[in-house]
Amino acid sequence: MRVLVQGKPVDSYPALPPEAGRGSPRRITEVGEEVLRRSCREVTEFGTPELSALIDDMFLTMYIADGAGLAANQVDVDLRLFVYDCPDDHGVRHIGHIINPVLDQPDPAHRLLIEEAEGCLSVPGARMDVPRTDRTVVRGVDKDGNPLVIEGTGYFARCLQHEADHLSGHLYIDRLSKRDRKDALRQMADRHEEVLARRVEKATALGHQLQP
Repeated sequence: MRVLVQGKPVDSYPALPPEAGRGSPRRITEVGEEVLRRSCREVTEFGTPELSALIDDMFLTMYIADGAGLAANQVDVDLRLFVYDCPDDHGVRHIGHIINPVLDQPDPAHRLLIEEAEGCLSVPGARMDVPRTDRTVVRGVDKDGNPLVIEGTGYFARCLQHEADHLSGHLYIDRLSKRDRKDALRQMADRHEEVLARRVEKATALGHQLQP
């Protein structure tokens, strides 16, 4: 499998990103919590140990929850930052983080919407079809303030759009009809305990203990 780290190809990469090996797990916020509903603050200080530790923690938390992406407000941190470890539709694995991201969507004349199933770690256990553009570009910086341009297609483009939505205070269920949104919340209620139990098992296997 080809691997791109921070948008650049690498010869090889471990299954568990090095950041996750350094991190500590954090509680994932859930729909209904206020931090998920406000637009996050811009990151203004770069190259700090605190920022690096947050990214490490987010990678581990995402991995424990079997996620493809995780935004900072999903670990109760009000900052414009997300991490990802996500394949595209061509089997390429994309791994990295991006800070203060801005989506650069195709213009309407060249925009193709694909409706596919989508889930969210903050709506555990629910999956619903959501329309997203089939490609997107995200511009931002890394933890040291260096500029980044990340291009995504297919499932990875969906992931980038989903995480960018989080940083603006939006969840994927906001894009659903009222009926489908109720269905998603019903799925979450039915599967919530099962999903959280799986996270505890995975954290334990990695030698960590999840905080309630």
